[in-house]
Amino acid sequence: MDKVVKSDAEWREQLSELAYKVTRKHGTERAFTHEAFPEGPGTFMCVCCGAPLFDKAHKFDSGTGWPSFYQPLDSEMVGEQEDRSFFMRRTEVHCNRCEAHLGHVFPDGPQPTGLRYCINGVALEFEPEEDGPAG
Repeated sequence: MDKVVKSDAEWREQLSELAYKVTRKHGTERAFTHEAFPEGPGTFMCVCCGAPLFDKAHKFDSGTGWPSFYQPLDSEMVGEQEDRSFFMRRTEVHCNRCEAHLGHVFPDGPQPTGLRYCINGVALEFEPEEDGPAG
């Protein structure tokens, strides 16, 4: 996987103010503030580098106010590290291609994994699955 590295100024120019705050400065968008994603199958991509991160089929309603998934599309694309901010101990998740902060993963999700990837919606772009060839 080719890493994406940009200067702080390049990230600021590319991203909205909120996307920059969340992905580059480890911020969090307020719960229940992100617009709903389109219906239908598709892939959630990193807003910073376009890496495919989550499949719509793995999304579920956790009731937390953030998009939640029970597994990443490819475990090689989503990295984890310990987060001890705000006097808590959590597991942060980030895009392995560009190091964008995505959110956190918790051990209280549904089967088959039992995990809940709680992701900031502003860190994702949805790419609908293309229909098959017209015929």
